[in-house]
Amino acid sequence: MKTFDQQAAGRVIYELTAVIQKNRDYLSEIDGATGDGDHGVNMNKGFTKCREQLEGGGEGRSLSEAMDLLGDILLSEIGGSMGPLYGTFFMEMAENIGGKAQIGAEDFLGMLKAGLAGIRALVPTEIGDKTLLDVLVPSVAAFETALAVGKDFDAALDTLKVAAAESREATKDMVAKVGRASRLGERSRGFYDAGATSCALILASLADSVQALLR
Repeated sequence: MKTFDQQAAGRVIYELTAVIQKNRDYLSEIDGATGDGDHGVNMNKGFTKCREQLEGGGEGRSLSEAMDLLGDILLSEIGGSMGPLYGTFFMEMAENIGGKAQIGAEDFLGMLKAGLAGIRALVPTEIGDKTLLDVLVPSVAAFETALAVGKDFDAALDTLKVAAAESREATKDMVAKVGRASRLGERSRGFYDAGATSCALILASLADSVQALLR
């Protein structure tokens, strides 16, 4: 059974911060089509601060410690709705795996479900409302289904990445029901959702980094 050492996986989050930095302008561009255009800037601010505090590329930090650090920074440093949502997401995942030494596929699934539950406790958003949940929910479900049909950890992570990309693509044809974009009504159709896009990037980065650690 493939696992990775949770106590030495802080670099997973360090690598994630680089992905957000690289996509800062892209995320703001997407947000600017239907919102106020600051999603990338705000995300980059929080993730960059976390990167600066993960000395040595996250070496010597557990995954749970690094996620808890990121979550705390996002909750305290990022304005708007994304700070509390992503902050809670990472802190709930950190708490879920905090006492584990090795992380297997079922542990990773439990971690994702804990993060999802944390977000759902904060917002009444439903699937189809054109938010990050339109990526997170189907991606977690796809990962769970992959395990249920016998795929190993590595292959299930591939399934997760495909689901994240496809579900993010699907938001382009949705009409926003919540947030600033909802004021556009039908005119919000034809554009990607910024939160869904950042969620897809986060899930893909987590999957890529964990795959590199599996043994």
